[in-house]
Amino acid sequence: MGCQGLSFLTALAREDYSEDTLSEALTARGEAQQRLFAMARQQRLACFPRNDAQVRSVIEVSNVCRQKCRYCAIGGKDQALNYTLSADIMFRLISHLVENGRKTVLLQSGENVNDTFISDVTEAVARAKARYPFLRIILCLGNLQREQYSDLHDAGASDYILKFETSNASLFSYCKPNDTLANRLSCIETLHDVGFNIGSGNIVGLPRQTLSDLVQDLLLAHELPLAMNSTTIFIPAENSEFANEPSGDANLTLNMMALLRIMNPHRYMPTTSSLEKMIPDGQYLGLMAGANTVTVHDGTPPELEKHFPIYSSKRIRPQTDHFRDILARAGMTTDNAL
Repeated sequence: MGCQGLSFLTALAREDYSEDTLSEALTARGEAQQRLFAMARQQRLACFPRNDAQVRSVIEVSNVCRQKCRYCAIGGKDQALNYTLSADIMFRLISHLVENGRKTVLLQSGENVNDTFISDVTEAVARAKARYPFLRIILCLGNLQREQYSDLHDAGASDYILKFETSNASLFSYCKPNDTLANRLSCIETLHDVGFNIGSGNIVGLPRQTLSDLVQDLLLAHELPLAMNSTTIFIPAENSEFANEPSGDANLTLNMMALLRIMNPHRYMPTTSSLEKMIPDGQYLGLMAGANTVTVHDGTPPELEKHFPIYSSKRIRPQTDHFRDILARAGMTTDNAL
């Protein structure tokens, strides 16, 4: 690899985030890609000198969803069971996780704006924070009303994940026919106004997506007021409208992760289970590309796991032993029990 093939690294070091620089970095392979990953790790260490990863447990509190996204299996016509956990069950599950050492919990669901459901989540959050004031509660519940966001924040939830999926408005509408990019970005603005720490990001490999789209995704993520950013590789879910589309490219996804870290060094970024499903050692490679968050799938009742498929009914659900191994290999520690 000659110097010309590594010129994007010099540009990134100067914080030159031009379209040409980002396009070259996204397509880097071989030595250039490894140098990109090393730069990402260096940026991570500069902002997180303990080199520790945030550990969070996820509880999938409902699979009811009004969106019907074309890439997702949740809410489809073949969904065998619709479930919604009560406030009492949510609170008991949170308590079990905290009593076993967890300090960060993610409550995730399909997009369900039903007032009773949101009230139950709000109650569970309030009860959990009253008992465990140190607990960090992250929510991922989709587009809601301002009042609902406010109630959830007032109850004690501090973080909210709402991915913009793609910065291309036409592609967004194609993939999510019941939503618009403008509405999604308005919700992110509302979350910021309410006071949440916000997480957002994109999907790599969506049908009709271009390299230029990915560059614009990077620039949009950089501009948004985020505390967390992420990228997920597209996997064609069996019961979705995109079931027969090709999967996303793992190298593009890893390079996107590295660029998100370089451009936004202070943010948390997960290494996702979808990477683990797509390529051997995928989540370890995500750490090597700059990620510093791991999600342990130990909160959802086992009998309900198959009913929250997202990208596949055969999802990878990493447990603590897996993360102990990959974090040790990456030379990283954890911010709480694992």
